[in-house]
Amino acid sequence: MIRIMETAIDLGQSVILENIEETIDAVLAPVIGRNTIKRGKSRYMKLGEKEIPLSPDFKLYLQTKLSNPHYPPEVQAETTLINFTVTQSGLED
Repeated sequence: MIRIMETAIDLGQSVILENIEETIDAVLAPVIGRNTIKRGKSRYMKLGEKEIPLSPDFKLYLQTKLSNPHYPPEVQAETTLINFTVTQSGLED
């Protein structure tokens, strides 16, 4: 998974992590928090022990099957939660 993330960050690809639980790997904290290092005109992101050039086109999507997930405040502050749950009342509207 780390090698895939490194490649996606460098090349500006999108990554979808599916079926995540309420705990997220600590290695992803700099990615979720958008912690970057600026050197000259380039931006880098630290992932594990490596600093990877950050492409502005990089996107990270997190998907869970939990109906009401409870993530730590630092994760909730840096992400947008979209609930695609279909309910009877929602269908009636």
